[in-house]
Amino acid sequence: MEVIKSKSVEKAIILMKLLEDGQLIVVDKNTTVRLFDKNTLELKNGFKVNIEHLRYKNSVVSFSNNGEYFATLTSDCKTSRLYNTNTKKMISKIDRHHGEVSCVGIDPLSRHMFSCGDDGKIFAIDVKSGKLVFTLPTHSDTVNDIAFTRNGNWVATAGYDKKISLFNLVTMTPKDKFKAHASPILKLRFLNKHRLLSVDKNSTAIIWNIYTSKIIARLQGIHDDVTSLTSSGDDKFLFIGTALGYILLYDLNTYELLSSKYIKTVSPITVLEFDNERNHLIIGTEDGFVMYYDIYEGEEKLKELLQNREFEAIQKESELNPILTYTRIHELVANFWENTLAKAKIALQNGEQEKALLIFGHFKNIPSKNRIIQKVIKDYVEYDKFVNFAKQGKIALAYNLANTYPAYKDSKLYKSLELRWKKTFYQAQKYALEPKGTDKAKELLAPYRGISEKSMLIQDLMTKGEIYKRFRESIGKRNFVICSELIKQYVFLKEFPEYDTLMAYADGLYIKSQKLVHDGDTNSAVKILRVLSDFSDFKEEVSQTMKEIVSKQKFFDAVKDGNIADAYNILSLNEDLEETKDAKLLIKQWNDDLSIARSYAVFGNATEIKKALSRYMTISSKLASIGTILSWCYVIQLEKAIKEEVKQSVIEKAIKNYMLNFGFQEQIENLFELFKIKYPESKLSLEYLTQGSLSMWRPSMFVSSILD
Repeated sequence: MEVIKSKSVEKAIILMKLLEDGQLIVVDKNTTVRLFDKNTLELKNGFKVNIEHLRYKNSVVSFSNNGEYFATLTSDCKTSRLYNTNTKKMISKIDRHHGEVSCVGIDPLSRHMFSCGDDGKIFAIDVKSGKLVFTLPTHSDTVNDIAFTRNGNWVATAGYDKKISLFNLVTMTPKDKFKAHASPILKLRFLNKHRLLSVDKNSTAIIWNIYTSKIIARLQGIHDDVTSLTSSGDDKFLFIGTALGYILLYDLNTYELLSSKYIKTVSPITVLEFDNERNHLIIGTEDGFVMYYDIYEGEEKLKELLQNREFEAIQKESELNPILTYTRIHELVANFWENTLAKAKIALQNGEQEKALLIFGHFKNIPSKNRIIQKVIKDYVEYDKFVNFAKQGKIALAYNLANTYPAYKDSKLYKSLELRWKKTFYQAQKYALEPKGTDKAKELLAPYRGISEKSMLIQDLMTKGEIYKRFRESIGKRNFVICSELIKQYVFLKEFPEYDTLMAYADGLYIKSQKLVHDGDTNSAVKILRVLSDFSDFKEEVSQTMKEIVSKQKFFDAVKDGNIADAYNILSLNEDLEETKDAKLLIKQWNDDLSIARSYAVFGNATEIKKALSRYMTISSKLASIGTILSWCYVIQLEKAIKEEVKQSVIEKAIKNYMLNFGFQEQIENLFELFKIKYPESKLSLEYLTQGSLSMWRPSMFVSSILD
């Protein structure tokens, strides 16, 4: 792979991020921030923060997607800071970690900055006000990484405690803790299709389903320290950067390692980014280089080679860049090879070996294809014997030879033998069902008794005629559940023409149902799927499709009927709906209203928060979020009261009210420390107060002031 463009910033690169406006942010270990035109790498802007990062295996710097905010650790790692990029002014600093700060992150919607520490705590700061809003579930040891889904709905944290904590930022509720790693987890990345990738200190990589909390796959072939992860825009490919300067390439559909040395750099790789628009992989290194690679490098050359049918050269190009095997050109080559193989086999069946070799000519110099060619030619040495056995009626010998050389099964002769077998077996079935037809059936099937795969079917037919009768009756009564169960138990039923008819019927139902789903006719699709669910081969897929249809239908019905509460609740359980027009409008409405509510929370105005979020007060999936905003608002009210030296008993009562409504939160702990400084004579202790919980907050508990 060749570098298509590069830039040196001299110092180790610790962050690269493509912003929404198309600029590429590059941050070095001295926290010098540079903004480049992503296409030309022309420097457009920049500034210096002058914080030197001696350790940057973790995310010690983070930028919001819109570039308006950035977060960083201080040089001594004792504090994390949040800045406004335009004004360069600090919005907030977090110095409440017991020990060092380990990493920071800003969510994709630029709502919160998260500060993670060696104490296992994760503080969430509102980026506009700089106030502590909530905390994520803690780890029992250092938090090493934090990751977000692209839509900002989920956040995951990984710790030295070998656990992954998953939290839903829409419902403000924890989902689960994943436990499977044998060593501390260092890296996280969300992928599409509800997947999460985690990599630990021993370079063990696991892909999880975030909905089921189950392991989907374990990636093989990582033998170096992983320093960075990224994926292509369509999540077809995963790129893993290592400390030895290698890029490992994986197929994210099969989880196969495509290349352990896809790219090699002279310096350790520190960060990876991907330009979805141009399919460019961007690499940042320890020695300060930004390098661009086209992951489809060589595709244009393949077009020229294909025109000249230079398949050997195409193979060599594809070996240099495995991603080329996923292009349309390679698909055409694969089709050409299959056609070539079929034509050569026909020539060999006709005894024309020289013609077959001529047909194979385009592929003979490709080692992988040449091995196949040599085997096919070798296999067909005894094809004449196969033909003679078939012509002489020595069926068992013909079949045994075909089993020895599976290539013969592609021939017309073998297919004609199979057709004859089906007809014979069908006729024997008829005799076997007659009171005195057993001997005739045995006589018809006698030539096939020496064939292992046929003998078992013949034996079943002779001993289980009643099963076949029941099978036919079940088809006639359209009792497909019994049909499926019988087929599972008795393989010989697959040899009956009724089975072929039954499967063709099921396939037709499936195709029709998918078309109806695609066309939006869900009612008709559901009717067909209910029938299809009786077929065991389709049961699992039908169940999943039905769930999706029912969920979508309920969602659209709720929107149509103006039942916003149900619509939001359904949406919170099914992220696949988010791409629909109605869902996008609902999400935008919620985010806009929540932003307004946050602006009032900064000033402790609970009444205006209630007005801004009034339409959501009956929506169960929103209550935790509303409660979080109000708990923050009440802390602001308490801060003001303490600064204004309100009567001690009033503030004590307010703190008790807060604890009763929301339970112990980091925000109230911070506030309580301030309270004890201002009112040292107070005997109040948080640990002895009656505690509620945020998850139990309900609109009936709303008060305009926590001091009332």
